[in-house]
Amino acid sequence: MASATFPFLLKFYVILTVLALFAVKALFSVNSYLGFDTNDEFSVGGFELDAFRGDYTPPSPPPPSSPPHPPSLTCEEGLNGVGSLNTMCELNSSLSFEDDVYIEGKGSLYILPGVNLSCPLFGCSIWINVSEEFSLGRNSVIVAGLVAVNAKNANFSDGSLINVTGLAGEPPEQTSGTPTDFQGAGGGHGGRGASCVSDNTKLPDDVWGGDAYSWSSLDKPASYGSRGGTTSKEVEYGGEGGGRIWLEVNSTIDVSGGLSADGGEGGMKGGGGSGGSIYIKASRMTGSGRISAAGGNGFAGGGGGRVSISVFSRHDDTQFFLHGGRSLGCPENSGGAGTYYDAVPRILIVSNHNKSTQTDTLLMEFPKQPLWTNVYIQNHAKALVPLFWSRVQVQGQIRLTCGATLSFGLAHYASSAFELMAEELLMGDSVVKASGMIFGALRMSVKMYLMWNSKMLIDGGNDTIVATSLLEASNLVVLKESSRIHSNANLGVHGQGFLNLSGPGNLIEAQHLILSLFYGVNVGSGSFLRAPLEGASSNDMTPRLYCSLPDCPIELIHPPEDCNVNSTLAFTIQICRVEEVVVEGTVIGSVIHFHWVRTIIIPSSGVISASGLGCTNGVGRGKMFENGLSGGGGHGGKGGNGYYRGNFIEGGDAYGNAGLPCELGSGSGNDSLAGATAGGGIIVMGSMERSLLSLSVDGSLKADGESFGEDLAKQNSRSISKIGPGGGSGGTILLFVQTLALSDSSTISTVGGHGSPYGGGGGGGGRVHFHWSAIPVGDAYVPIASVKGSILAGGGFGRGQGHSGQKGTVTGKACPKGLYGIFCEECPVGTFKNVSGSDRALCYDCPCYGLPHRAIYVSVRGGVTETPCPYRCTSDRYHMPNCYTALEEVVYTFGGPWLFGFILLGILILLALVLSVARMKYVGADEVLETHRNKESQNHVHRMYFMGPNNFSEPWHLPHSPPQQVKEIVYEDAFNRFVDEINGLAAYQWWEGSIYSILSVLAYPLAWLWLQRCRKSKLQQLREYVRSEYDHACLRSCRSRALYEGLKVAATSDLMLAYIDFFLGGDEKRADLPLHLHQRFPISLVFGGDGTYMAPFSLQSDNILTSLMSQSIPPTKWYRLVAGLNAQLRLVRCGHLKITFSHLITWLGTHASPTLKAYGLDVDLARFQPTASGYFQFGLVVSAAEKETVLPSLESQHISLLTGQESRAPRFDADYQLDHLRTGEHFMTHKRCFDRFLQTNSLRVLKEKKSVFYPFSFIVYNTKPVGHQDLVGLLISILLLGDFSLVFLTLLQQYSISLLSFFLVLFLLPLGLLFPFPAGISALFSRGPRRSAGLARVYALWNITSVINVVVAFICGLIHYTTHSRKKHPDFQSWNFSMDESEWWVLPSGLALCKIIQARLIDRHVANQEIQDHSLYSNDPDVFWPS
Repeated sequence: MASATFPFLLKFYVILTVLALFAVKALFSVNSYLGFDTNDEFSVGGFELDAFRGDYTPPSPPPPSSPPHPPSLTCEEGLNGVGSLNTMCELNSSLSFEDDVYIEGKGSLYILPGVNLSCPLFGCSIWINVSEEFSLGRNSVIVAGLVAVNAKNANFSDGSLINVTGLAGEPPEQTSGTPTDFQGAGGGHGGRGASCVSDNTKLPDDVWGGDAYSWSSLDKPASYGSRGGTTSKEVEYGGEGGGRIWLEVNSTIDVSGGLSADGGEGGMKGGGGSGGSIYIKASRMTGSGRISAAGGNGFAGGGGGRVSISVFSRHDDTQFFLHGGRSLGCPENSGGAGTYYDAVPRILIVSNHNKSTQTDTLLMEFPKQPLWTNVYIQNHAKALVPLFWSRVQVQGQIRLTCGATLSFGLAHYASSAFELMAEELLMGDSVVKASGMIFGALRMSVKMYLMWNSKMLIDGGNDTIVATSLLEASNLVVLKESSRIHSNANLGVHGQGFLNLSGPGNLIEAQHLILSLFYGVNVGSGSFLRAPLEGASSNDMTPRLYCSLPDCPIELIHPPEDCNVNSTLAFTIQICRVEEVVVEGTVIGSVIHFHWVRTIIIPSSGVISASGLGCTNGVGRGKMFENGLSGGGGHGGKGGNGYYRGNFIEGGDAYGNAGLPCELGSGSGNDSLAGATAGGGIIVMGSMERSLLSLSVDGSLKADGESFGEDLAKQNSRSISKIGPGGGSGGTILLFVQTLALSDSSTISTVGGHGSPYGGGGGGGGRVHFHWSAIPVGDAYVPIASVKGSILAGGGFGRGQGHSGQKGTVTGKACPKGLYGIFCEECPVGTFKNVSGSDRALCYDCPCYGLPHRAIYVSVRGGVTETPCPYRCTSDRYHMPNCYTALEEVVYTFGGPWLFGFILLGILILLALVLSVARMKYVGADEVLETHRNKESQNHVHRMYFMGPNNFSEPWHLPHSPPQQVKEIVYEDAFNRFVDEINGLAAYQWWEGSIYSILSVLAYPLAWLWLQRCRKSKLQQLREYVRSEYDHACLRSCRSRALYEGLKVAATSDLMLAYIDFFLGGDEKRADLPLHLHQRFPISLVFGGDGTYMAPFSLQSDNILTSLMSQSIPPTKWYRLVAGLNAQLRLVRCGHLKITFSHLITWLGTHASPTLKAYGLDVDLARFQPTASGYFQFGLVVSAAEKETVLPSLESQHISLLTGQESRAPRFDADYQLDHLRTGEHFMTHKRCFDRFLQTNSLRVLKEKKSVFYPFSFIVYNTKPVGHQDLVGLLISILLLGDFSLVFLTLLQQYSISLLSFFLVLFLLPLGLLFPFPAGISALFSRGPRRSAGLARVYALWNITSVINVVVAFICGLIHYTTHSRKKHPDFQSWNFSMDESEWWVLPSGLALCKIIQARLIDRHVANQEIQDHSLYSNDPDVFWPS
């Protein structure tokens, strides 16, 4: 039974529970649209507020009752409209009601334009509850004390108005919004009402009109405004409060009209009523209407009301007015601003619409869940948090702008404590001011704190319990445009980002000030950090200095690590745990401490000062006469004695530890009399555990003592003594740093103050100490200080006959080994230090023994700690450890100069012997291949010589028109065409000459080789052309044209003289051709070469010439004559032709002519006509000896031989008459081609052109052979090896001088010094005398060219010696010929001498190779002409 009944009872219980819940929900729904709350206490967002006992809290109104609404009016009967409220009702006529009105339906209600609904009674209500649309037409008005609208959509057209101004019902009970006195004060609601009556017994902040209320329901304001006070007991002149507007729309509301809940006007006899309440809830809101809950104007303005908007999607441009009413009795004090709450973003705005006021808007407890997003206090609004303790916490931003004021606590209760928490706290803008006032202690925690022309004033009172305020901004704190944070107690400013006082006028000051945990602190130019306060009266909050303590507080050396504000510590300003501090402005304090700071930068405008903020008494206080005259205070130095009427009064004694000072400076004078001076304070940077990484000072660090008369203004309440005290002593600057930089404009000063002008003594100087941390030593050392500024610790001046104070101390931590002085610099060069300490005398002089004479002592990183002291050579060209040059290194490696010389000489001789033996085994004789061309010599007609030396400026060329000798066998026109082709082919290309010009500048031997290569190539081209390419069209012989015979091109071995031989073809059928020898006379034999060393004159006698001459002279005689002639021509030198040709002419007269005359021949030396460029060719003229009468006539008439186009000479055979006729026939041709014979007399007028190489002709020239061929080769080998060795040593010497000298010598003529050796080896080891002689000439050319490099080496050495001649060392040993700068000339001179000797030996070697038969130079003709 029981088991069956239990399920039934359970189901019945569940049904009853569900019904009860539905009933509760229905009750809530009714109260919700009426705007009432069923809870016993008001809440913001459904959260109950905690209140602390003793806080100022305006009385909270009780929840409004829920009176039953009257029956709903119908559309047609009650409202005189058209339609039905359940479908659509249109009101087209105005109505006036006398009681509350309730309109309800399931349709829509449209109030047409111009229709008014009015219930102008206090507290009269018009409730509209429709399910669909509600519309208030254009220019329509609803007037009542309460207007409530609940619809799906609502539209308030342009010009429409809901007006509840001054029609408030009774305000909530237990509130004091209406003033009870008769002073005409304004009513209060959202803001306090103003009061224009001053009360001398109260503070200005304690005087107001009606109080604020309904804070807890500001998100859904449902209170009437309060009536203003009256000035009469009989008549209520005060304006009524504003009514209520409650609009709750499910979808969209359009507010294009006006919603007015302003307080009523009070006139001059009554206070203005406070604004009412306006609440709008919708999903979407549009329109640009006007919403106002402002206080009413009156003798004293009423406070603003409350507006709350709870709309999810806002697209409106609505204007809100919640300012206090204007006070006619005190225009500067309008009523307090009301509150505007935007519920969806949770933003609270307090704005007084730029109406100045001294009346507060109360901000009570802020919600904790959810937090408000932003709070804006602006436009001269004045907000107050009137609690003993409160937490003001928002999720986003708290912004105070445009003259706004936010105050915490009560002026009577400075022991309050408050917390302010937000993402950002923004105060001010670029135009107006904003300020904040805190009565008590403030704990602020924001991410960003920005101030612009703003103030934060913290009045801590005298309560040490809550005397510390903390401002924490994790990201950024910025003060701009004369912003100010002031606390008359302790203040800590913490953060993790930056603190920036950005410009002039910005200030943070307190009695104790701590800035901590920031990444960077910047005190901009004109900004201040100050602690203690300037001119502050002595109270419990004033810092207590340890003036009477003999020992310094331990926290100055070992400060606590927590960086908390602790007023019991000695600091007045501490900057703690900051990465970088930049002080462009001013930091002022008695005890300034920088702890756990990485870098401090003080630009030129920056000042950190503790001057005159030390003790007025102190341990070193100067003694004092009864009349007030005192000696100066003592500290680092003794204070100066005072003087009065012949009596001296002693100054204060020196005290403290110079090695680690941490004492305040002492003062002078009587504290009871004005003018007493104070000593300097303390500036400590770093600590024993946490030193500064770097300190850079362009500005000032000052802890000077106070001078008499500097601060009389702050003691104006005391009598001023006519006989003043002495100056205060300087304070202490203690720097725990790793690196220091003091610029030219920087100052570190602990100077004593000056005494009074009546005989006061000067204050003693203070103490400056640099306590270096982690001084790097050894190779890790870097200078720890760069000091260009001033460090002052002098005593102050005594005035009158008073004495000046003694100088203070400037000390540094004891330096490690190798370093000395205050700044631990490296010991001077040439000294070492092997003990710890800072005294200069600990740096001992290095011993002078063991120092090479080319060495000087040098500094090393970290200083010299032990002997021997390090040194370096005086120049980079010297090498450690003995400071030898590269040459000396080589020399001393082999035992010194003499032993090295002997070893080198022995090696050279040995190598030379080896080379000589090898050369004798390797070198063989020339193979001579002689080809006889008898057939050609039989058909030879004429030899035509090319004109020009075959070089790039004048190549080979033939003259036009055929010579007389070949006119009968050639066609003249075809011959001229042939000449043009030959001349064109013989010309060189431009680039060949360019290469030659470049090589002539860089390396002349290469240029000569290039010229010979081009000459050889050109000769080959001419030969090939004539041999195979040319069709011989100029020849008359058909056989010659067919066989390509009849023309042959050949040249001398030096490739300077070329010629063309003409031959008969065999089909000419001329019995008179070829001519006999005597028919060809006179015959021109042109010398090859040009008389230079590389191309001496020579006569080439080939088979044709030998065969031709053999017709009159035996071949052996002719060969001997040519060999002797060539031997003599070798001695003819260009540039010395007059002398050398005279010897040749003599030889021809003694050796050649007598023998040839026996064969009917005669020879003479001749010069042929020059080319267009002035080039002459020389040669022999062979003629018949029987025609002696002809030759003089030829010479007298300047008839020369034909060089390239000789005329056919007359015959000298049996038919003499025919020959005589032909001689006359061809006389004009001879005259046209001959220049002159060279005789002894004619040589005098011979003019020679001398080239730029003329000076070398005195060194390099062809000579006679000397024999001893093997000995000459050996000597050349020795000199060649010696040359190579001297070149190597010279290059080492030049490298020792400088790298530039080395390259100049080596590359001025590129590789000129290096090529003679391989050229010499090639010449010595060449096969055959002829080839050996040719290569030897190239070797000689390289050798003489390298003299230019030697000259360059000589010039470089001379310049170096002239430049460094003053740097000679006195211990130089004179026998050390190559070891000092004064012997710079030895190697270049020796090398030049070696090359000159080589040149002469090479000439002998060439002569030995070219002249095997020494009898060719015999002066005896009988010896010359063997049998």
